[in-house]
Amino acid sequence: MTARKIIIDTDPGQDDAFAILLALASPELTVLGICAVAGNVPLPLTEKNTRIICELAGKPQTRVFSGCDRPLKRPLVTAEHVHGKTGLDGPALPEPTMPLESQHAVDFIIDTLRREPAHSVTLCPLGPLTNIAAAFLKAPDVVGRVQQIVLMGGAYFEVGNITPAAEFNIYVDPDAADVVFKSGVNLVVMPLDVTHKVLTTRKRVEAFRAMGTEVGRMAAEWADFFERFDMEKYGSEGAPLHDPTVIAYLLKPELFKGRHINVEIETTSELTMGMTVADWWGVTGRPANALFVGSVDADGFFALLTERLARL
Repeated sequence: MTARKIIIDTDPGQDDAFAILLALASPELTVLGICAVAGNVPLPLTEKNTRIICELAGKPQTRVFSGCDRPLKRPLVTAEHVHGKTGLDGPALPEPTMPLESQHAVDFIIDTLRREPAHSVTLCPLGPLTNIAAAFLKAPDVVGRVQQIVLMGGAYFEVGNITPAAEFNIYVDPDAADVVFKSGVNLVVMPLDVTHKVLTTRKRVEAFRAMGTEVGRMAAEWADFFERFDMEKYGSEGAPLHDPTVIAYLLKPELFKGRHINVEIETTSELTMGMTVADWWGVTGRPANALFVGSVDADGFFALLTERLARL
């Protein structure tokens, strides 16, 4: 079986770290490059964190690109209150030694989509969609060459986690999200509705620690730190591991269920800015533009994540 070519676009973030590790541990995927974007923390930290994660995985040859340091039109909103001041708070972090690529992430995305055969590259955004939208706006010819976009973002039944109406990734750059959702690319969306069903229970976190590896130790300590915010906020047993759902979907789509529906992005109302208006019940008559995922086999998801992380 030919490995699926992907570009990861990310703003690490502890849950982004799990997603990147899962991808780098999976031979079914060829990671052509990882693009950093401002989001959970500012760009200097997200590009640094991306390299730390690649080195932890033992994959320092991974190409890491620095992208957009602010949303297309709005001031940057960050989430240190969730992820800590580094974005990867929890364990002590080494300074990365692998270099950043000199090319801008947006140009890397454009050049890669032009170079690789049409419909052979999947984009995997784990943060705000600024880099992806910037590439589409700069080079409209590449939009039709994308195989698929599988992204973490949005919410419908779970409503918002940064405002009453909006999920963080979409809220940070709603204008970029609007570009992507209107692009016509085959789109798969992992909203809070599904990510809130993959929670880090004590048993699941201890399974990371029990690996007895540096990856297992770091994963457990990241989970320990990350879950404190959500447990206090939601009264849940653990924290949702949002971003690895994107990579898990590529590896085992049968773990997930959703509906092909119309999803529009709110970009004009400050009250509901960044809301993903998901027509779950098909009441608008607008054409479907996304597979909006609503449920997941959580045990199967964690079994996959744990088995793959143990390979690193």
